Amino acid sequence: MNAPTIIIASVIAIIFIAIIVNEIIKKKQGKSSCSCGCNGCAFSESCHKK
Repeated sequence: MNAPTIIIASVIAIIFIAIIVNEIIKKKQGKSSCSCGCNGCAFSESCHKK
């Protein structure tokens, strides 16, 4: 592989990892990954444990 391909692949990997880490942090803080508010959602118990 040449240098531009390695750089682009690295940038995409960094963005992907940052998104995953951000979702893990939000999950540990008890925040939902969806922006709907989860009112009336069938899966609200799995997102927001009491």
